[in-house]
Amino acid sequence: MQTGSFTGFDLTIREPGIAWFQFNTPERLNGMTTTIKRDLIEAITQAQMDNAVRVLVFTGTGRAFCAGDDLGGYAGKVVPGNPLMAPIPPGHDGELGTYNGLRVISQQLNTTIRNLDKLTICALNGIAIQTGFSLALSCDFRLAAESAKVGSATLRFGLLPDEGGQYLLVRTLGLPKALEFIMRKKIVTAKVALDLGLVHEVTADDALEAATMELATELANGPQVAMRLMKRSLYNAAEQDWSHALDEIAAKTAISDHHADAKEGVAAFREKREAKFNAWLEKE
Repeated sequence: MQTGSFTGFDLTIREPGIAWFQFNTPERLNGMTTTIKRDLIEAITQAQMDNAVRVLVFTGTGRAFCAGDDLGGYAGKVVPGNPLMAPIPPGHDGELGTYNGLRVISQQLNTTIRNLDKLTICALNGIAIQTGFSLALSCDFRLAAESAKVGSATLRFGLLPDEGGQYLLVRTLGLPKALEFIMRKKIVTAKVALDLGLVHEVTADDALEAATMELATELANGPQVAMRLMKRSLYNAAEQDWSHALDEIAAKTAISDHHADAKEGVAAFREKREAKFNAWLEKE
């Protein structure tokens, strides 16, 4: 996959197979635009299709992870970086423009993240509002620096959490707490977010990157085939009834039970040693 400085973010590959996405417009609080989202969709798609990538990490620069959409960027301000994709109209210029802009770009970004079978981590280095908050909720794991704050807060402007934020909050908090969170326009500290279950771990500000790399490395060294099948099965189980969930996991087990990683895991257990998974990746 391509790495470098693209529209609004830097992308590097860290060992062992960690795609590190870092938003790089701190002067705009890493606000999003159509061009940034479109480049992110392309880069994430490349990461999904590249066997060298095992885990994806999203983080920011400065005092924000992403403070929402950058309205100045939508109005035509140039965002630094080398575009991955050719420019298109930003949309949101009328009713149909907003509908298309949401469905084709903004909502598609979170859909692309959620459709990954590879595991994703959001490292919340600072403020995550609206677009940044929904992107964080789309990831599988969320770590937050102590100074981070998260929230939807769209109702403060008479707007809606239109990128799937309402769905993600209901799935994360349950309906009663999601109602309170959105209707009362809450923006909460990392500690409160941890108590609510919105993030999995809170670290000191200067320890966030190390903690994120520790988790990413652990996940990247795990049995990738079984983990990716398990991820999809868990997401499916959230929408399925009992009988469909059983059939779905049985179909996936028919793959994982006969994979080389399973044979290595059993052999390591019998030999009382640490398993060395992913030999199939290291051959490429």
